[in-house]
Amino acid sequence: MKDSKIEANSDILAELVVKGMQEKKAADIVVMNLKSLKNAVSDYFIIASANSDTQLDAIANAIEEEVYKATKQNPWQSEGRTNKEWVLLDYVDVVAHVFLKDKREFYALEELWGDAGIKHVETV
Repeated sequence: MKDSKIEANSDILAELVVKGMQEKKAADIVVMNLKSLKNAVSDYFIIASANSDTQLDAIANAIEEEVYKATKQNPWQSEGRTNKEWVLLDYVDVVAHVFLKDKREFYALEELWGDAGIKHVETV
């Protein structure tokens, strides 16, 4: 019997990550398309803000649930759950970053990848 895991391309994976963020009312969702950048580590960085550490956890969990439900994939790597300031979910081709607002301003990832195509997602 064949494995039920569905290979999602990075575009579909990015949409699933955004959907998970929107489910838990993440703020300031930005999708950074890094495909055209020479030394990019992935196809997409998706960044969002949370208002509290509780919401940060909820957003990260919703992303994992949304991606797993559609693709049977878990993140290759997950960081930051203990500090609850910045959670990173690495799906290799798509990396989700969920920040507390002040930490997002401090690290300014959007500025580091200034050549990327940036799309601001409307909050639902």
